[in-house]
Amino acid sequence: MKITLTEVSKRFQRHWVFKGVSRTFEGPGTYALLGPNGSGKSTLLRVIAGMQAPSAGKVLFESASGSELKPADVFQNVAFCAPGQELVEEFTLREFLEFHFSFKKPLPGLDTNAMIAASGLGKAADKPIYDYSSGMKQRVKLIQAIFADTPVLMLDEPCSNLDENGVNQYRDWIERFAAGRMVFVASNDPREYFFCREQLVIEDYQ
Repeated sequence: MKITLTEVSKRFQRHWVFKGVSRTFEGPGTYALLGPNGSGKSTLLRVIAGMQAPSAGKVLFESASGSELKPADVFQNVAFCAPGQELVEEFTLREFLEFHFSFKKPLPGLDTNAMIAASGLGKAADKPIYDYSSGMKQRVKLIQAIFADTPVLMLDEPCSNLDENGVNQYRDWIERFAAGRMVFVASNDPREYFFCREQLVIEDYQ
């Protein structure tokens, strides 16, 4: 998988969040998008993921064979997690995972029961998600992204609301399940992007 940004810029009304980002990302590879709160790193992550259109410039997705991916095909190749991401909270964890992974394949060897066991949420697996704490909900968001069989994994502040045990679990999942993928982490916390070999500093494009 290859993602190429050519002079990509994003503007909200008269304010330019970032301008002129030109960069090629190739998988497997690990990339940290860095910047203080409000700098635009989350917006850039969504633009790279194809979830928001740039105000100027172009984002090109190419498969491993070198063919260009159509926008409709990008979804099946990208797994995304962000603090503001909505969950279907009327579902139990078991129901949510079965629903989510009816649209995306899980990683090999991971069925619903295996994901619940790995999550540490087994005792709450049949409770509605609206009863979960903020940290438990964040684990659910991480599960649906990290455990998806996609070449691209995009994480926006992945340790938000996690306690120390949750952070350690995140690190373990990254080491076990992110190898061989193209991974992006938008963050200003080194615990979240400890494994990233390349960095893009959003302030360089403001």
